[in-house]
Amino acid sequence: MDVPRPPFPESLAPEHTRDRSIPGLQVVRVRRRAYAPRGRTWTDADAADVDVAFLPVGSTEQHGPHAPLGTDAFTAETVAERAADAYRGTAVVAPTVSIGISEEHRQFTGTLWVAPDTFRAYVRDVVASLAHHGWTDVVLVNGHGGNVPALGEAAATISRHDDAYAVPFTWFEAVGDHSSDMGHAGPLETAFLRHADPDLVREDRVADARESGSERWGEWVSSVNLAHDSAEFSENGVVGDPGEDTAERGAELLSLATESLCDLADAVVAREHDPVPHR
Repeated sequence: MDVPRPPFPESLAPEHTRDRSIPGLQVVRVRRRAYAPRGRTWTDADAADVDVAFLPVGSTEQHGPHAPLGTDAFTAETVAERAADAYRGTAVVAPTVSIGISEEHRQFTGTLWVAPDTFRAYVRDVVASLAHHGWTDVVLVNGHGGNVPALGEAAATISRHDDAYAVPFTWFEAVGDHSSDMGHAGPLETAFLRHADPDLVREDRVADARESGSERWGEWVSSVNLAHDSAEFSENGVVGDPGEDTAERGAELLSLATESLCDLADAVVAREHDPVPHR
């Protein structure tokens, strides 16, 4: 039976608790606990009773003149940390993979990238080390569109051949109708930054970002994108209008992404991972 839920809060603190209401029963408040290796000792890690691991994955690439090179890593890490705080069990947040598949932004200084094979192998090795400690249920929390195909392939390889179960989660694909507005350093990412860390947005450069950006990603003919690099269709790397949305929308985006990730974590933990027999 589907159980109705109250609206998810827009702001989550480390000790936040979430109500889950069941018709006919009193509301039960369950306290969640997050665990992150940064700043912890190995004995802390050994004592943690972990249900699920979140591995944030982002990029180091241009995000126009107004947003930082580390935007994708920051958004992925923020969603992972907020979800870990909100999760009803215990979630470990691994250190962020901050360089991804970003060669499409190579014309913009500061952009770093690795080959897809390198990326897939690195993510697989990190998950293998998590699994070595018994943290075998893993969600790859992604903030960069260029990582999506390789993350799907890596998760499938891990789940088929390794001692872990992994699935990819891209936060901007899990925010309902907002997803259709996703560009690059455009309305969604800029709104997210305005909420989560407004000092990261160079507001005095937004007008230039808007003026020299592109309205859509790519150059399309017969449903085929003719452009391989973002510089082919955007003068400054921006796609979409970064000036049209506010911190309030960013709060809603983070809330929706957090709830979606918590729901996914529940499903991952509950899922049977035994190999499917040959038919």
